[in-house]
Amino acid sequence: MKKFVQFLTSRLFIFALLILLQAAVLVCGLLWLQELSVYFYIFCEILSLIIVFSIVSKQDNPMYKIAWIIPIMMVPVLGGFFYLLFGKRNISPRIRRRLEQLNVKNENLHVQNAEIMAEMRENPQAAKQAAYIAQTVGYPVYKNTETIFLTPGEEKFVVMIEELKKAKKFIFLEYFIIEEGKMWNPILDILADKVKEGVDVRVMYDDLGSIGTLPTHYYKKMQERGIKVQVFNPFRPSLDVFMNYRDHRKICVIDGNVGITGGINLADEYINAYEKHGYWKDSSILLRGDAVWSLTTMFLTIWESETGADENYELYRPTNLYQNDGFVQPFADSPIDWELSGENVYMNMINSATKNICIETPYLIVDNEMMTALCLAAKSGVRVDIVTPHIADKWFVHEVTRSNYKQLIQAGVNIYEFTPGFIHAKVVVVDDEYAVVGTQNFDYRSFYLHFECGVWMYRSSAIQQVTADFKEILKVSQKMTLEDCKIPWYMRPIRGFLKVFAPLM
Repeated sequence: MKKFVQFLTSRLFIFALLILLQAAVLVCGLLWLQELSVYFYIFCEILSLIIVFSIVSKQDNPMYKIAWIIPIMMVPVLGGFFYLLFGKRNISPRIRRRLEQLNVKNENLHVQNAEIMAEMRENPQAAKQAAYIAQTVGYPVYKNTETIFLTPGEEKFVVMIEELKKAKKFIFLEYFIIEEGKMWNPILDILADKVKEGVDVRVMYDDLGSIGTLPTHYYKKMQERGIKVQVFNPFRPSLDVFMNYRDHRKICVIDGNVGITGGINLADEYINAYEKHGYWKDSSILLRGDAVWSLTTMFLTIWESETGADENYELYRPTNLYQNDGFVQPFADSPIDWELSGENVYMNMINSATKNICIETPYLIVDNEMMTALCLAAKSGVRVDIVTPHIADKWFVHEVTRSNYKQLIQAGVNIYEFTPGFIHAKVVVVDDEYAVVGTQNFDYRSFYLHFECGVWMYRSSAIQQVTADFKEILKVSQKMTLEDCKIPWYMRPIRGFLKVFAPLM
């Protein structure tokens, strides 16, 4: 009863209630106007038809178009207006201008070393990927960077604590979820101690991502301990399209020399301090050296966009030298442009594979292009192994994931479910030569709506660590068959409905 009362008085519940109330008022108003005037109904019909033509002509994902065209045509009065509110995926001009200015500033700080790129051309496939990330996404490929694969979350936690204690100049943390508990509380104490030592400590967390895990105005508690805090895109009880855009990155930068990113948030389930969805399997990548600079600028760019400050990035460059450990290229993905950086990096890897593709993802909700690429790779003789969770965190998302199994298996893709529980890692390995460890899931929200990041590696020692870990995962995972894809008749329309509207989830 106590938990139920807490939920009813929580900010999430109250805000959700207010948003539903606004939506109800809008719907009732539109229906009233429709009944009141036949001319308004005709206007809505024409508007919806214009919107449908506009959607069809856009350079957008076909599944995203279908997901909106169906409700617009079925309920033209409501569908058209809701598309104008939520479907255009537009960011306000003010926010867009600010982020575009910062991206230009960011690009000017990243100059590709010509010698490194020339060395990359010894392998045309690797050079193609590196050139895309450097020239289009805006993040250069580096050498002189040590890479260490950290899995599971318990290992990342231990290493992160050790590295935070060594901080001398600054600590930047940017996370989707922070939750008070066995993982975050010791980190918070270290951050407070470091502030007393004169270290510049900054923490940024996504408001909606942490709305159910942190008390209201939690940032004040950190500020009282001297920590600089910024809440990303504060969640407000309004019908606002920008509420859809979340900061899904997980970045830790220490003194510009050490950087960590990957799927692991700062909450207890990520270190298996308690059982939430069975055993929680996750991963991160630790960088030491030149490539950390890209993670630093990613953080500062978002920090500036939220605070309005004008940062001197040069103060935060790496200072320590590390031995060469292959080629390392961190990259970011942003919803403010139409460049699907994260998905394109994955697609480049899949299309260049000649031997094998290994994928770990909590959600497998792919568009037609990704589905075609995976099936074509398998049909071309490439071994494709994909691991998803056996225990779901969201039943409806898991149903959409499973709805894709049949087509993939028929094409020759090997699908495995991680039997011990929930796999939250976002990992792709190709031909045991290239790998990405990052924050981006194989779903529409990660590809289209979130701020994300990842690290592409070639000939780095961490790739062998990732490959070895993948083999261990397969040992405790169940291989799915076409027989496993059979479902009761009543689930077929449910899955069909969920799959059609998956781009809107």
